Amino acid sequence: MDFIVALTDDNAVNRNAFLQKIQALGNLSIAFIAKDGNECLEKLNSLPNNKLPQVVFMDLEMPHMNGIETIGIAKSLHPDIHFIVLTVFDDDDKIFEAIKAGASGYLLKHEPAGVLHEAVINVIEFGGAPMSPAVARKSLQMMRYSVLENSKEKQSLPDMITIREEEILKHMVNGWDAKRIAVELDISVLTVRKHIANIYDKLHVQSKAEIISMAHNNKWFTK
Repeated sequence: MDFIVALTDDNAVNRNAFLQKIQALGNLSIAFIAKDGNECLEKLNSLPNNKLPQVVFMDLEMPHMNGIETIGIAKSLHPDIHFIVLTVFDDDDKIFEAIKAGASGYLLKHEPAGVLHEAVINVIEFGGAPMSPAVARKSLQMMRYSVLENSKEKQSLPDMITIREEEILKHMVNGWDAKRIAVELDISVLTVRKHIANIYDKLHVQSKAEIISMAHNNKWFTK
């Protein structure tokens, strides 16, 4: 299956590097490359529905309109499009501002083509929330701090969460990705992703950051 993606980034070097990575992948095509948020919105609004990108990779620091503002506006106009932040920053506030605006994932710009490809499949086919390991660790650290500040009593996991889902959820909270979980549990990556999708559905969350926050706020895996 072919997927359509787009990029918004004000840096020409970054745009060229992204283009080379995508061209190296067989089943990804590019709807457009925009230089800033305003141009991204213009291009999205000018394309027919069947030509719209399924995933837009979004830089954060741009003139005129930054990536977080662009995601917020674009997501309200095109709710079916997934937005993945692609940035050099793993700043705490920016991570959660982007997620709050509607971002489906948060990757750092040095990620290779394979990671970008995996992220596209993850959000489109499995409703996942791809994050670079550094970002996942940062999110986990923030949640750990939040738990220390939170005096809330420990809560039990909801009954609808199965034993296997609990195992996978615990590894997710520890910052593991689907591939590492699959190796640890000796199951396929596809099976792990299906379990993750079920966890998202049962807990009514849409991102890994929300999962981590919920787990730590409820002290599900603390002794």
